[in-house]
Amino acid sequence: MAAPAAARRVWRFWGPRDGPSTLRAFSTIIPRVSQVDNSSDFLGNVPHRRHPGVLHLRSVRLPAELVKAAQLLVEQSTMHGLKDQVVALTNYLWSRKRPLEASELQRRGQQLEQQLREKVQPHTADASSPLTDAEKEKLQRRVLNRLRKTTYHWEALRYTDELSLVYMAARLDGGFAAVSRAFHEIQKRVPAFAPRTLLDFGSGTGSVSWAAHGAWGQTLREYLCVDSSAPMLTLAERLLQGGSESPQTPLFPGVYFRQFLPVSPKVKFDVVVSAFSLNELPSLAERRETIQTLWRKTDGFLVLVENGTKEGHQMLMEAREIVLGGGDKVLHDPREAHVFAPCPHHLPCPRLNPERPLPCNYLQAYHPLPFHWNPALKEELFSFLILRRGPGEGEEPWPRITQAVLGCARHVHCHLCCADGSLQHAVITARRHGRAAPAHPELHRLLCSGGLPGRLPHAHGGRRADRHPGGAGQAAAAGEMEQRHTGPPCSSSVAHTVQG
Repeated sequence: MAAPAAARRVWRFWGPRDGPSTLRAFSTIIPRVSQVDNSSDFLGNVPHRRHPGVLHLRSVRLPAELVKAAQLLVEQSTMHGLKDQVVALTNYLWSRKRPLEASELQRRGQQLEQQLREKVQPHTADASSPLTDAEKEKLQRRVLNRLRKTTYHWEALRYTDELSLVYMAARLDGGFAAVSRAFHEIQKRVPAFAPRTLLDFGSGTGSVSWAAHGAWGQTLREYLCVDSSAPMLTLAERLLQGGSESPQTPLFPGVYFRQFLPVSPKVKFDVVVSAFSLNELPSLAERRETIQTLWRKTDGFLVLVENGTKEGHQMLMEAREIVLGGGDKVLHDPREAHVFAPCPHHLPCPRLNPERPLPCNYLQAYHPLPFHWNPALKEELFSFLILRRGPGEGEEPWPRITQAVLGCARHVHCHLCCADGSLQHAVITARRHGRAAPAHPELHRLLCSGGLPGRLPHAHGGRRADRHPGGAGQAAAAGEMEQRHTGPPCSSSVAHTVQG
């Protein structure tokens, strides 16, 4: 019998990448049964494509004025080999890691010294006897040699006029797309939010201001761009003026450029953003101080965006612990921090398993700058974190879909991060969660539609979990990684889960 049209669409878009065996492998993960909300009409009279859980954003296009300004700046430049420099900088920024702390470096040195000590010391000598001067010198050389080869060497980036232009050509469009997706989350879930002020820390080319103008341009009156690089601020200002070398009227008003954050704690902003900037801070102490300062200046939402790598995700979880853990000596605002997105809980991230950490990242399609080396469409892989002032009352504790939905003829596979801090694998079937289901919740149709949801209506977890008393160090206590069941393939129409 022919599959339903909606199921055929899902198969075409999200069908098995490696053949039917892939889906059969997924369908064997059935250690326990979840409670997918099949008893309430969560759609009501709202079309399934407009359900509040649908957070999909179509391919992002940069404003035409911004594209024209960027092209003009490249045409005016006398730089040679721009394409190769763009590729090199893109790869470098993607593989960039946090600087190693002095205490961690010392620990690694001591561990290496202990491992190499026996090799340097003669086997016939007593292991507890002191080393000779020659042996100490040899051991020290070997330890330093090994540390140089195995330790990431972080260096601060100094953005000159040339490097700023390369950064614009490499990252303006992708950064704009990632921030636009984060802003879309706020717009979709809090449509009444109308910010008047915005602070962009590490503003770079000013892509955050452009994205904010596209989202809330009718209400925003002040955009404060803070960046330590004077050449980068000059480039951002020229983009705002259409790329002209001579001073022109800005394409939209209210944008101010500074090299330092406002000192007064009384100066607050409705939206505070730090996009791809935390990795430029030289130590954990500076990251902690910066995050606390940005949170003190947040009156509404704090938006953090980083690369969709393990390193980027871990930096965001580090920032989340700093904000949720408090620690400010002076309480400037009594309202508590609330994780708005993407986490549906305040517990440690279940994907940060010590044995196999996985990044929580998302893809956003966008149309890149029309340079000859760019394709017509690209995708930005990024991680983000949105924190909100206040308790978050009225927020539905719906799970977050953490991976691409996999569909076949009669059931759809979803990987969820739930309000109880667990990772789950749910199977939504046409029979139990389709039009013929009790109360017609149409979960199956919602997942088969073009606009895939970012959050899934789901009763598991009940309510948002409180903060984990053990902090990030006990992330493994939130659950174990996926375990495969040895039973028969999934033929049942209930939703099955795997606790992660």
